[in-house]
Amino acid sequence: MSKKWLRERSKDVWYKKAKSEGYRSRASFKLLQINEQTRIIRPGDRVVDLGAAPGGWTQIAVELAGPGAPVVGVDLDRIEPLEGATFIRGDMTRPETVVAVLAEIGGEVDVVLSDMSPNISGSYTTDHARSVFLSENALAFATRVLRKGGVFVCKVFEGEMFPDLLALVKAHFRDVRVISPEASRKASSEVYIVGKSFNGKDLRARSEPAEPAWEEGMGLPPSRRARANDGED
Repeated sequence: MSKKWLRERSKDVWYKKAKSEGYRSRASFKLLQINEQTRIIRPGDRVVDLGAAPGGWTQIAVELAGPGAPVVGVDLDRIEPLEGATFIRGDMTRPETVVAVLAEIGGEVDVVLSDMSPNISGSYTTDHARSVFLSENALAFATRVLRKGGVFVCKVFEGEMFPDLLALVKAHFRDVRVISPEASRKASSEVYIVGKSFNGKDLRARSEPAEPAWEEGMGLPPSRRARANDGED
């Protein structure tokens, strides 16, 4: 982390507010603001938070779902324990992670959240493509675990691939909105897609050829390379 970044963070209103109110990250307020507009999490909801580290969104999910409601955070990194939540260290694209989540929840899920962001490369075309890829994976996970009528929320960077992602979400949810929370940084291109009333269709049912495995740090996801190469950074 650069000294400049640390100085800017120390002046950030939402960072200071998170520290003073005991939240693990400033992102907690983004979820609170999204929920104020759309009421995505209700008391008793079973919630899964993808890319949960350090646990800021999971904290809010626990507060909103209330005592006794199962809340599970999933991340490749270890997360400090949080009362009222269970953390699973695993890859959301792996079948065993899906099985572990469903076992922990005890059935189908009411809400799937994703505040995942790629490691920033400095090339906006690349970062946008990686962001869309993460969102598509989060959507695929959601369509496997959500109950019919469930809710999906994901962060994505805006760009040329955004309309296709939005159309994909609309193919699986009857009520879809795009929201820019007040707590998002002014310079950020991030927005949140909120899908409500899941129609029960599994994304895996689409008759498309499978992509080769891709992981963070490998450049653009395979299906994005040709399109990204047509643009400029």
